[in-house]
Amino acid sequence: MAAGGTAIFILVMVLLTIAFMRPGIGRDVDPKRWLIWGGLVFPGIVLSALLTFALLTGERLLAHPQTPGVVTVEARPHQWYWEFHYPGLTDTVTNEVLHIPAGVPVDIRVVGTDVIHSFWVPRLGGKIDAIPGHVNVIRLTADRPGTFGGVCAEFCGAGHVAMGFSVIAHPAEAFEQALNEAQAAPPPETQEQP
Repeated sequence: MAAGGTAIFILVMVLLTIAFMRPGIGRDVDPKRWLIWGGLVFPGIVLSALLTFALLTGERLLAHPQTPGVVTVEARPHQWYWEFHYPGLTDTVTNEVLHIPAGVPVDIRVVGTDVIHSFWVPRLGGKIDAIPGHVNVIRLTADRPGTFGGVCAEFCGAGHVAMGFSVIAHPAEAFEQALNEAQAAPPPETQEQP
């Protein structure tokens, strides 16, 4: 998207510079040609390419139940911390640290609890709201092992600023061992609601 926007900006700046440097250079071109090619065809091609790219990129963030090998994790926000459950893998519950395998798609089932929160890991994908009474699903994939920061991106009360969490992407072969080693820590101290 940035490359497409930059290409359009450069083209417009080149045309503007030519117009200032050589006044009258475009007089021989029929105004209808400028409108059709510069105002319809060029933007149509560029915007179609950007739209296709955006749709394909957004598609990989959607959960598809038929996909084999997908790990599912439940993210439960509370005022003001995150709790992660790993159904089907282990009874482990981790607070404020999400463990995922690197290179494997992970469906995060965001289960709303008390107020509206928003699950967001900027380096791994889009964000999705946690609405009480609803379960929303987003797919994340870490392309390499590492630690990534996550936040609640929806103002949810006085303790909102403390709702950060970490995502640790483990090598796929070490993922289950990492889960077995993770112990459920007690929920962090929460602030009193005003």
